[in-house]
Amino acid sequence: MLEKNKLYEAAVTDYTAEGQGVAHVEGCAVFIPNAIAGEIYRIRIEKAAKTWAAGKITEILEKSPHRVQRECPISSGCGGCDFWHMDYEEETRLKAERVRACLNRLGGENLTQMPILAAPTCKGYRNKAQYPVSSQKGRVFAGFFKAGTHQVVENETCLILPPETQQVRGIVIDYVNQHGISAYDETTGKGLLRHIYVRRGEVSGQVLVCLAVNGRKLPHSEVLIKRLQEVPGFATLVLSVNTKKGNTVLGDEEIVLYGPGYIEDALCGLTFRLSPKSFYQVNHHQAQRLYDAAIEQASITKDDLVLDLYCGVGTITLAMAKAAGKVIGVEVVEQAVRDAKENAKRNGIDNAEFFCGDAGKAALELEKQGIHPDVVVVDPPRKGLNADTIEALSRMSPKRIVYVSCDPATLARDVALLKDRGYRLQSAQAADLFPRCSHVESVVCLTK
Repeated sequence: MLEKNKLYEAAVTDYTAEGQGVAHVEGCAVFIPNAIAGEIYRIRIEKAAKTWAAGKITEILEKSPHRVQRECPISSGCGGCDFWHMDYEEETRLKAERVRACLNRLGGENLTQMPILAAPTCKGYRNKAQYPVSSQKGRVFAGFFKAGTHQVVENETCLILPPETQQVRGIVIDYVNQHGISAYDETTGKGLLRHIYVRRGEVSGQVLVCLAVNGRKLPHSEVLIKRLQEVPGFATLVLSVNTKKGNTVLGDEEIVLYGPGYIEDALCGLTFRLSPKSFYQVNHHQAQRLYDAAIEQASITKDDLVLDLYCGVGTITLAMAKAAGKVIGVEVVEQAVRDAKENAKRNGIDNAEFFCGDAGKAALELEKQGIHPDVVVVDPPRKGLNADTIEALSRMSPKRIVYVSCDPATLARDVALLKDRGYRLQSAQAADLFPRCSHVESVVCLTK
């Protein structure tokens, strides 16, 4: 067992799923933030357990050619980004390797390489931001949670956000400080403003501002609306009423203070309505490429019935409707289903149906009704598919299953489960929708 606060020499050989470096010192796995594979450090042990330890770099003894000067001055303390200390080549390599390794180790595959759709830029790509709000010595500020905590690190200039988003943050913070509006305190459950939520349409340029509040009224809202009209594309202001204790961002009730309560954007040649709770990929350019890859792998024909589980506002569903005979989308969020139906009308698509419900239960119900799709598309949350969904897929027995994933480990687990039910992995592709952050998307196709 390594000793806490003692200095050791460590060579990093690999990365964790969160992007930390992994070294082995005296038979113990040591996890080191801001590290790069191939580098050698002198580290201080900050936490020590029997089989693992957490270390901090005190000196770089041997530097990787992939190490670069950080462009973001607060990235080492802010919980948003993980890779400003390395070049983009190494970042995409480790992300592709993570997908490949998971599919091999957990999915029972023997892949020798993993292609990845690298992003054309690492800056200004993120079309949605959720700023937690805090206060200190009577001053309210906003930023992002420090990694592993609920301590807000103030952030006025985030490199992965567009300028309009940061302009909104500045205007709202000026407004609340000028009018004495309090920040929510998770410990006491008191205070009004919880989060500043901003969404921007990449194609439309429209900006949605949503304030999560511990109440139903916003004092002097007319002053804020006037200031927000300085922001290019500002289209709507919504209050999300969230009076529950805890750290959930959005509440169940929405009050529209200005505009229609939604914005519009275009993706895959279609127009979509986006409300605060609508699921929509945060990187527009890379989402287009990811969905194009999913559609290509699905190999849809006009004779096919396509079922899209976890369909959100119907982005993939409606894109696939162009090639399919009929598409059915299932989503558990009611507002997203309403948006999906409206999106189908807006785009003149009449061969799409949408149902609200849990993916697994809805799929089982459709199977009982004798609906057997030729292609099923799934884009589940990070936890992957539940048992009901796996069972429904097995009983429906589609010819092809296209799985879009935001977590390689749960993807690989589900691939193994589907292989046990008669499927094989036909193709796999990683996609970087989150440059400078540890998450990686991927899309695979399984055939019966």
